[in-house]
Amino acid sequence: MDFPGDLDMTRRGLLLGSAATVAMTTVPFPPPARAAPVETPIPSPALSPVRSRVSFTVNGGSHTLELDTRTTLLDALREHLHLTGTKKGCDHGQCGACTVIVDGRRINSCLTLAVMHEGDSITTIEGLGTPGNLHPMQAAFVKHDGYQCGYCTPGQICSAVAVLDEIKAGIPSHASADLTAAPQATAIELRERMSGNICRCGAYSNIVDAITEVARREA
Repeated sequence: MDFPGDLDMTRRGLLLGSAATVAMTTVPFPPPARAAPVETPIPSPALSPVRSRVSFTVNGGSHTLELDTRTTLLDALREHLHLTGTKKGCDHGQCGACTVIVDGRRINSCLTLAVMHEGDSITTIEGLGTPGNLHPMQAAFVKHDGYQCGYCTPGQICSAVAVLDEIKAGIPSHASADLTAAPQATAIELRERMSGNICRCGAYSNIVDAITEVARREA
């Protein structure tokens, strides 16, 4: 049985609900948020390699190459002149396997661009000696087994040759006790000067013995 109070509450609730519905439909809602447009990057055209001509002397022979200006001296020697005796080790100038001699100075050929050596005189391991006529340093490495696996040996030998030239020229090292005195080819000096050449086989003692023998012979 329904009572008047219940009926009144029901009507009042219905009216309130209807009014609320009308209000909801008349209140403007903000437009739905739109995702920000994604900009598609325009691909840049491929950079064309810049090529340049460079001329230098390698192992006594003149060479002219047209190279990408980003070509390292190491890659020019190995890939373009096919002088693969010079090894690519770390390619970061840390192991010394790529050491060559440029105008009398040893350098890491992986850290320098070929186009920077216009007119330079470059000596690689192939230019020091041949199997039938070994350079004294090459012969000493063989005698003292300073080459072990042999991968780092070209850089070791080129560096060793330059080290003795540095000592002859009176250039001190960090191990030199007296910077005004003529440096000597002691084991300490040789180890310090050869510290940029890493031998993974651990043949350091044999390498020092080989360099020492050549130093005494040339003294």
